[in-house]
Amino acid sequence: MLPQLTLARGLSSWRLDPVAVAAVAVLGGAYGAGVVRLRRAGRRWPVARTGAFVVLGLGTIVVATMSSLAVYDRVLFWPAAVQNILLDLLAPLGLALGDPLGLAAGDGALHRALTSLPARVLTFPLVSSLVVLVSELTIYFTPYFTASLHHDAVRRLMQAQLLITGCLFVLPMLTGRDLLPRWCTHPVRAALVFLDGLFDSVPGIVVMTSGTSVAGRWYAAQGRTWGPGVQQDQRLGGGLMLSLAELVALPFLIAVFAEWWRADRARSRDLDARLDRELAPAAPAGGGVPGPGPDLVRPWWETEDGEVGRRMRDGR
Repeated sequence: MLPQLTLARGLSSWRLDPVAVAAVAVLGGAYGAGVVRLRRAGRRWPVARTGAFVVLGLGTIVVATMSSLAVYDRVLFWPAAVQNILLDLLAPLGLALGDPLGLAAGDGALHRALTSLPARVLTFPLVSSLVVLVSELTIYFTPYFTASLHHDAVRRLMQAQLLITGCLFVLPMLTGRDLLPRWCTHPVRAALVFLDGLFDSVPGIVVMTSGTSVAGRWYAAQGRTWGPGVQQDQRLGGGLMLSLAELVALPFLIAVFAEWWRADRARSRDLDARLDRELAPAAPAGGGVPGPGPDLVRPWWETEDGEVGRRMRDGR
């Protein structure tokens, strides 16, 4: 029987999970190798992205699998609920902010895997959101969650499922340049992220208000003489799931708007550079100083057939 969970024990109770350590080491090692490869090629990788991947992404995995949440997840429901939300929502966001797909750009095998038909289907907007929703509801309202309390192998499978399904939606929204269809522009992504935030709140609401006990027999059999009762514990867990889902949705939406702003700035720089090239005076055939009039290259919008060119010619 574990002692009562207090704030002090919540901060100091940790346990080593070899499987989680190995997973974090593999992910961190692969990311670090990509950064080293870029540096050797003379390119720099943003420190902020590395920090987000390591601290928010890998750090959240460590907290979810080895902190007091993991120590008490078989005694109380709410630590298990928080643990699952961290793996399903926050850890994927941290990993995506590190832009691992951009870091691995140029890898032909990885590009083929990411652009394969199964990958495109699973990461298709709304499909990935539904996968996350169905995954969470299946965990809590089938024998899946109870089995994870009985068997370590099932628990590890569930944790891997939560992390992978979460990444199916988050990674394409922030870094999946080759995964999303062309119509999924940044404004559309922002709308999808807002809609996904509504989807993510559903499991917490259902768990909090459901009359069906989630692994109630297991938690009742633990014989605790402290802490909330089984039903109160479940309501607390559902409320925390809902709160965390909404809290994660806000930085996710901000990150999408930030990517949108950066993309617009990059397009503006490219357009300015193109205008500078197109408006540069052409050198006379015999050398010397360029003359006026005929020696100037015509602006690109005078010959461009696209919508932007037509608007420029119309003065709009």
